[in-house]
Amino acid sequence: MGDETHHHVIVGGSAAGISAAVALRRHGFAGNVTVVEAGGELPYERPPLSKALAGGEHAFLHAILPRQAYAEQRITLLSATRVLALDPDRRAVELDDGRTLYADRVLLATGVLPRTLPVPGAELPGVVTLRDVRDARALAARLRAGGPVVVVGGGFIGLEVAAVARGVGLDVTVVETGARPLAGPLGPELAARVTTLHERAGVRLRTGASVSAFIGRTHVTGVRLTGGQVLPAATVVVGIGVRPDTALAEAAGVLCEDGIVVDRHCHTSVPWILAAGDATNQSHPHLPARGRIEHWDNAVRQGAVAGAVLAGVPESHTALPYFYSEQYGRTLQMYGRAAAGDEFVLRAEAADPVDPTDPAGGFLGFWTRAGVLVAAAGLDRPRELRAARALIERRVPVAAAALASPATDLRALAQPAAKAS
Repeated sequence: MGDETHHHVIVGGSAAGISAAVALRRHGFAGNVTVVEAGGELPYERPPLSKALAGGEHAFLHAILPRQAYAEQRITLLSATRVLALDPDRRAVELDDGRTLYADRVLLATGVLPRTLPVPGAELPGVVTLRDVRDARALAARLRAGGPVVVVGGGFIGLEVAAVARGVGLDVTVVETGARPLAGPLGPELAARVTTLHERAGVRLRTGASVSAFIGRTHVTGVRLTGGQVLPAATVVVGIGVRPDTALAEAAGVLCEDGIVVDRHCHTSVPWILAAGDATNQSHPHLPARGRIEHWDNAVRQGAVAGAVLAGVPESHTALPYFYSEQYGRTLQMYGRAAAGDEFVLRAEAADPVDPTDPAGGFLGFWTRAGVLVAAAGLDRPRELRAARALIERRVPVAAAALASPATDLRALAQPAAKAS
């Protein structure tokens, strides 16, 4: 487990980084643990930033651990400090305050950076992204000042922001290059239902459209689409995806391909360096191919594996991918990942598009591969999805007709598999 002279340095006070630090102690590591975090805030959870913009500071600033927990668990937290470079040969971590930390191992939990649009006007005040608490504070203030709001990108962050803005009565337009928002992760059938949810709430969607410029002199006043149409805007939120923060890894000679390449034990190509969280490109038993999983649940679980490995416990990251999104007070969840060629099954009760004014409304969909359930997604269907999770994890064969029928009790299907395991 390491004696008290050993030192592990974690770069990034993210969900993955803090999870790893806690796991080190949980697995009996007796040495020094240092977390280096560039931000000045106590490390906080990122998901609430978009989910609670209308609720004020208290709603979206959730500390991952209370301040006293760092002292209690003997975790040294260096806030407002950046890592400038890693030197695997010297086992050195160079900091921007001139100090050098020497470490037995380093864990990179650097996360992701928001993508920006390289078009005229992109630097105008009022054109914003949402990555950290400073962005959230600024955006919340802009929403309080009024609309119209244009959201560029119909991904999870963009749609959550759109829902918050509509929830406080602002005029909202979402610009999406694809045929409909969220078609990638959810597929066309469920994506259409999420689209209907927003349209019935009053959001205007411009699909199959892209931005050619942001208009304004001293601040943004509009968004010009490639077709020439101009959308009025007091605030523009750019939510077109993220890119992994791999700068430190690349400079240290770590293999990076759309993220920091790691195995299931969080090892990189450089033995001295491990990585976990959104920045990693990982092999995973529930992914159709190596890739990135950009969600809080995955970061926490993978970080815990990394902490165990650093402590000398050979754990593997195999937890089922999961995400959730809150929109209009409703919860969209998904377990597993679908792939091209999977069979999609829509439960019959979801035959009609969801009505955002109907609290009993919702939907439930499944993906099977060779007769085995591999993914499930639903709106306001937590009990069924928990049962589907067990079926996916245990790789239980399930007939499409059984999944489609509202009379099928998914929990009953999962019970025999649980007993067998």
